[in-house]
Amino acid sequence: MHDSDAPDRDESPRGLSRRGFLSHAGAAGLAGIAASVPLADAAAELAPAPPEAPEIPGTVPVALRINGTTHRVRIDPRATLLDTLRETVHLTGTKKGCDHGQCGACTVHVNGVRVNSCLRLALMHEGDDITTIEGLGTPEALHPMQAAFVAHDGYQCGYCTSGQIMSAVALMKEPCGPADTDVKELMSGNICRCGAYPNIVAAIQQVRGNPRVSEG
Repeated sequence: MHDSDAPDRDESPRGLSRRGFLSHAGAAGLAGIAASVPLADAAAELAPAPPEAPEIPGTVPVALRINGTTHRVRIDPRATLLDTLRETVHLTGTKKGCDHGQCGACTVHVNGVRVNSCLRLALMHEGDDITTIEGLGTPEALHPMQAAFVAHDGYQCGYCTSGQIMSAVALMKEPCGPADTDVKELMSGNICRCGAYPNIVAAIQQVRGNPRVSEG
């Protein structure tokens, strides 16, 4: 008998052929995998909850009164009011633009006065009344200035809008002449990269109750 006619059999001490051995091994492997799946699921269900994040060394406690609510948080003493509002208290309506006090996108009110929150340390304002755009009005009850911005299309991309509105509301309590040029001067710290300045001025003048006055 030639080798090609020999049965496909490598006799082992147990009398299994090579083909038979491979078949048995494959079946055993599949059975092992099937048996391990419920165990994995059970292990996942029984896994303990991860421990709470450890207290970050160097942070200090601070109580900030924001939009009428006191937030007791721990912050880096070097944290700006802007970063604390956005990253710690999660009030993201206040925007980070230049982070150098030049664009006005981060404008908020502290005790009724507008400030660039990127230039203030949060620790400086413990005990102060801080107002952000979230505390000015709601979608169901817009502040008159917010409604005027909507009516006059005082925004395009919207990134600077919260800062523009916060400055505009503060302007209502500041000495300002009746003309558009007067409004522009007091709003000069707020940059609109889309160039919606005429509409912004129109919105402010509407709330002020002043007629539009030409620059000439």
